[in-house]
Amino acid sequence: MTLLSTASDSRMAEIADKVRAGQRLSFEDGVFLYKTEDLLTLGQLANEVNLRKNGKKVYFTETMSLYFTNVCESHCAFCSFRKDQGEEGSYTLTPQEMFDYVDQHITPTAREFHIVGGHNPNVPFEYYVESIRSLKERYPNVTIKAYTAAEIDFYHRISGLSYREVLERLMAVGLESLTGGGAEILSDQYRNKMRVEKAGIKQYLEVHRTAHQLGMRTPTTMLYGPVESVEERVQHLMQLRELQDETNGFQVFIPLSMQPTSPKAGIRRRNSAYDDLRAIAIGRLMLDNFQHVKAYFINIGTQLTQVALTMGASDAHGTIVRERISHAAGALTPAGITREDLVWLIKGAGRIPVERDTLYNEVKVYE
Repeated sequence: MTLLSTASDSRMAEIADKVRAGQRLSFEDGVFLYKTEDLLTLGQLANEVNLRKNGKKVYFTETMSLYFTNVCESHCAFCSFRKDQGEEGSYTLTPQEMFDYVDQHITPTAREFHIVGGHNPNVPFEYYVESIRSLKERYPNVTIKAYTAAEIDFYHRISGLSYREVLERLMAVGLESLTGGGAEILSDQYRNKMRVEKAGIKQYLEVHRTAHQLGMRTPTTMLYGPVESVEERVQHLMQLRELQDETNGFQVFIPLSMQPTSPKAGIRRRNSAYDDLRAIAIGRLMLDNFQHVKAYFINIGTQLTQVALTMGASDAHGTIVRERISHAAGALTPAGITREDLVWLIKGAGRIPVERDTLYNEVKVYE
């Protein structure tokens, strides 16, 4: 028995035929999927694609989020993390201050530092280089996944170095992967509306292209919410898919559900669970050349993450130690989760938890 037997929409049936035949979906298909009310068939198709690619395995890692500075020259409308230099709550950590924080919070089995921060023009590019160097020398067994494409573009501007030269400097001192942030929505109209005062569409894609050419594998994101059109979301996915066709350097697509602009914002300011599941399922169907789609529990919660694992997601992120950016904007979810709870969450969805490293090498399978 298939849910499609009750689906009266012939267009959905046509899309289902394309998916099952391994044919690439078009822009028009993606727009239709964002507008259809048939979430169950959409989720079923995404689940079929995921099972074909990954079986029942769901991946996670033990990661620790670090933030060297929250001082930022940009004033993007969606960001509640940034501060001006000298503003109450602003900070720029020295390596020793970062060591003190890490030593207090790190677990013996941490595998990854996930590092992002503000575009702080009050320190030179060498500050960002030495921050990575110092961490890698002190914690040599922890993989360093650091900086967004927008941060790399910022370092390019303050240093006068090319993207390649910036990345090579950072890789030489221990950088092993970029983070996926900074994409937001790859639409000029959206970026103007949301005052995205950082790397544009071409810059975001070119930084990742350059990283892939240097042998680096990276994640990528989409920050979706009530601002952009569904057409802009689909165009975002297609631009990622085109770059992946060229480089095959993206490891995972991460839909990020936009959080309210204030912790006190009402529930109506948030995306619905319906929209969160739709973004994951459509990401899985449109990005046929991506291995993984992530359900980011920090933004959508642990229970909805369980549902997402049956609707196209094959990655549950990781344990995290004190996430700050989404929570600065008002996320109501946990700022972290234990390994035991994450394994339970995945098993509760009828899936097989697999602990991984940053490059998706399997470390332990929890049968």
